[in-house]
Amino acid sequence: MPLGHNVAKINPKQLHGPWATGYALDIHSTGSEFIGYDEYGHEQFDTKRTEIGELLYRVKYQGDDAALDELVSTMADFIRVKRKAVDMIVPVPPTRARRVQPLFKIADALGAKIKTPVVRNAVKKTGGSELKNLHSYEERRQALEHVIMADSKLVTGKRILLLDDLVRSGATINAVAEQLTSAGATAVHVLAITQTRRQ
Repeated sequence: MPLGHNVAKINPKQLHGPWATGYALDIHSTGSEFIGYDEYGHEQFDTKRTEIGELLYRVKYQGDDAALDELVSTMADFIRVKRKAVDMIVPVPPTRARRVQPLFKIADALGAKIKTPVVRNAVKKTGGSELKNLHSYEERRQALEHVIMADSKLVTGKRILLLDDLVRSGATINAVAEQLTSAGATAVHVLAITQTRRQ
């Protein structure tokens, strides 16, 4: 399926939700084995990631630009194959502040590669708690109520590629897609780089 040269093997999964089309390029990891404790008493795991999951890990936690290039080439090829015309890329707003937001970095590189503007401020997250400690879809959905807002001035009449790095329960991306549609987007297409094995 890939059209470019420097691309990773993917195994796309269809994502169902309040959008026109949705895909994750693959699951994030295939297994994780407990291997003991480090010198601080923290649990250590040997995690086996998929090819795309490994690239994402290297981009997010090691700042690896070679991995970024391969990741973005893989995403761009997938988008070309699917032939979805979009007017802008909207990254899902981050749950916590970081000096460099990996998803923004990925979105910017993808936008440059497929010549599509990235509009970071199309959706804003105003407060709310971090979701990683909330495990059920319903808990996550409730935590997101009234904290995600889409800017109708930016999205009305637009076809949007909504981008996320890792989908767990789907609560966040569902909430963002619903807000974009309510704000007047004509179509929302979801692309997640990876999804967890268990939602």
